Amino acid sequence: NMAKRTHALNLAPPLPQTRGLRALGALALRQVRDAMAAYHGLDATAALEVRERDAELDVQYTALFRELLTYMMEDAHSITSCTHLLFMAKNLERIGDHATNIAENTWFRINGDMPLPLREKRDATNTVA
Repeated sequence: NMAKRTHALNLAPPLPQTRGLRALGALALRQVRDAMAAYHGLDATAALEVRERDAELDVQYTALFRELLTYMMEDAHSITSCTHLLFMAKNLERIGDHATNIAENTWFRINGDMPLPLREKRDATNTVA
């Protein structure tokens, strides 16, 4: 999905600063790597750390979401390209969610039915301001 959108973006005029997508991708990649390492090493502490970092990814996603919306409001010609970037950002955020699910399953594999501590979700894009 992201590769198809990248191809479409390469055919469009360049957009302003989009480093936020790269940072989001790097964080999602770290989440996946750390979740898999926790699973492989049966490390409940590392699994909880991955789970806690999901909020950081949510914050970065929300910031990028707002930034791209601003670009679209300022220049109607950027709407198509920014929409592709919005979908790509959401894909990366979902990768982080999947890594969090792996971390939670790892924790349950080690600790059984013991409840996980509560955590904060910071993806505020679905709330009305």
